[in-house]
Amino acid sequence: MALCNLFAFLVFFLPFLLVAEPLKPQAEIFQRSLPLRVDLGYEIYEGFYNDTSKLNEYKGMRYAASTEGKNRWQPPQSPEQNRGSVIPATQWPQRCPQGPQAPDPGPTFNFTGTEDCLFLSVFAAPDAHNLPVMIWIHGGGYGGGQGNQYLSTLMGNNSNAFVGVVIQYRLGAFGFLGGDEVHRFGTNNAGLLDQHYALEWVQKYIHLFGGDKTRVTIAGESAGAGSVMLQAMAYGGSEGTRYFQNIIAASPYLPMQYGYSDWQPSQAYYAFALTAGCFDGRMYGNASQTLFDCLVGKDSITLQNASYIVGGSGTFGTWAFLPVTDGDFIPDRPSRQLTTGKLNGLRIMSGNNANEGVGFTIQNITTETAFEDWVRLQLPLFSEEEIQSVLDHYPSTSADVDPSYPRFASTGTSPPYVLNVSSFGTGQQQRANNLYSETTFVCPSYWLAQGFKEAYKYQYSVPASQHGADLYGEGLRAATPNEAPQFQKAFMRMWGNFIVHNDPSISSELANGNGSKAFNPASQWPRFSRQKPSMINLNETGGVEFEARVVAGTPNVTEYEGPGLQNDITLQNAWTWEAGRGFRCDFWRELGVKVPE
Repeated sequence: MALCNLFAFLVFFLPFLLVAEPLKPQAEIFQRSLPLRVDLGYEIYEGFYNDTSKLNEYKGMRYAASTEGKNRWQPPQSPEQNRGSVIPATQWPQRCPQGPQAPDPGPTFNFTGTEDCLFLSVFAAPDAHNLPVMIWIHGGGYGGGQGNQYLSTLMGNNSNAFVGVVIQYRLGAFGFLGGDEVHRFGTNNAGLLDQHYALEWVQKYIHLFGGDKTRVTIAGESAGAGSVMLQAMAYGGSEGTRYFQNIIAASPYLPMQYGYSDWQPSQAYYAFALTAGCFDGRMYGNASQTLFDCLVGKDSITLQNASYIVGGSGTFGTWAFLPVTDGDFIPDRPSRQLTTGKLNGLRIMSGNNANEGVGFTIQNITTETAFEDWVRLQLPLFSEEEIQSVLDHYPSTSADVDPSYPRFASTGTSPPYVLNVSSFGTGQQQRANNLYSETTFVCPSYWLAQGFKEAYKYQYSVPASQHGADLYGEGLRAATPNEAPQFQKAFMRMWGNFIVHNDPSISSELANGNGSKAFNPASQWPRFSRQKPSMINLNETGGVEFEARVVAGTPNVTEYEGPGLQNDITLQNAWTWEAGRGFRCDFWRELGVKVPE
């Protein structure tokens, strides 16, 4: 009997052993030789092993039905059964239709995509078993972007100790069309419901890829971070830890969040319907059908073109179609709900960059009058008394208002502060850059941190520290020379430790980056609270100066590259940082009804 078993073993395994590479572990040989098939019930996919990343990859797997036709502006639906053949999961999915940031980017902007775009991709080590999971939600102002981000750089720097998932969701007018008719006959926040449906998919299927559904982190940057913020708020925070336990929010994007039938979403809805050809000259469309029915019946290219035209016609730096307070999925404004503690999940790692606003602020503000006019344009619901209060909270000193004043990165702890100077601007221009930065990205990161008992706060300050600078990996951000390898390793390990161990602390040796084992506060990262607003500031010192343009339409900025770059990771008080940033965030939260956010 023993000889028979041995013979059967050799017959099955000998072909694999004969073609194996020398000195490779037998388990890896076996894993790489088998077809990487996964049966999802409704479809069967076959992934592949990537020799470069050392990961099993499954790209472009459907998680919901097409959103064309009758499924437009409806909650996502279950995929149809399609088991006739094995589907290769080797290519990124086609992107969703794209909507631009205003002003109109011109003919070079490609807005086309497919409405059948609810797909996701999974990355996992060949031996993955019950590993934590990170779900990545891409940014792009809720109007652009796609799920084509390789997570291999982040995963590899953390020994591939977690499973990565990248999702797509409806964008622009297809995902975030406001208005009363959409609320009545469909759903306003379709893109957010797509994301939530993907979270449900992970709960059902991630075990097939070696993931543990009870240890999920949702993560994103910009609108992706805004999305994870809104998923934390979903249904008034009543879902607890059903879909995720941890949140990473890198520069959470929070534009004005109106009620679904308020003036701005309603204007965008009617402008969209008009551009799509759903008005016939009468005051309100065709008497035989609603505007909503007309839009559902339009061809996709007509709607994509209308989304592009309306999106490009707004105020500089804005998107026309955004999440709204709908009274159901999103029942409240973030500035109010985030500080109540009524949130899904257990813990958060919340961060921002030092110079978030420069890419979203018009760059010709040179006088105090121009700055005040810009403030009124940004805050159309504010009274003159409230405008004056804003000006008082964002003062400019006589020494720093000259536009020819030298540009350099502020220290955060001593004047001149980011209120008046940065690597990108000085004076009135910098007042505008920083005001936008704080209202739209920075303060939401503070409010998120206040909402959780287990919260870890950071600021990324490596010059030029513009929006999106704190990302790594193909499809996320191209490699830049202003970061030393030891800094990148330290920051990525912080993310990984939070995903795997629920705590972003790293060793002092790794945080210092120069071999020194002297105590570094990042090794015992203190939690953020209102009483103790601790924040880790991520920066570098030394290096060789060079000039670069990192944001289109702005001057070159001074950055630093090796040799000589050293990690400079310190503990700071987030409340007193930059001349009282925490107090300014309190000010914005109190005015949330009129901002609204």
